[in-house]
Amino acid sequence: MDEVTGDAGFDADLLEEELRGAAAVLDPLPAELLQLAMDAYLLHDLDARVAELTFDSLVDAIPVRGVEDPPRMLTFQAGELTVDVEVTEDGLLGQLLPPQSARIEVLGGPSAAHPLTVDAMGRFAHDTPPTGPFALRLRTGGDVIVTEWLRA
Repeated sequence: MDEVTGDAGFDADLLEEELRGAAAVLDPLPAELLQLAMDAYLLHDLDARVAELTFDSLVDAIPVRGVEDPPRMLTFQAGELTVDVEVTEDGLLGQLLPPQSARIEVLGGPSAAHPLTVDAMGRFAHDTPPTGPFALRLRTGGDVIVTEWLRA
């Protein structure tokens, strides 16, 4: 049995090429999706540490009676650094613990990263709520830390 033709006697590589051609004509990849994939690839930091999601109020919190639309609370951990983030309809509020200077960027799809300033107490804010998948990239001294990607 030939690996390329298989036991059915046809060329699998040729079949794949023809199927890709048909898919490109009948169901083309949207330009926005292609750009999103390329941007996501460009945003990866090979030397970055990933901040693990340790708390998500959508999964871990106990509902509070009478609260209609509570903010989403997220906690990320990377070594000794904790990043607390509150996601509301008004934007993002967060704090780095222990407090330290950092450059934070909100990553979100094909749009450019939004840089945030961190005050002396480690607090930061972003006045635009994420509308799709988002992550945070932190640059603290020589370290680069990236949170997991989440849906808003």
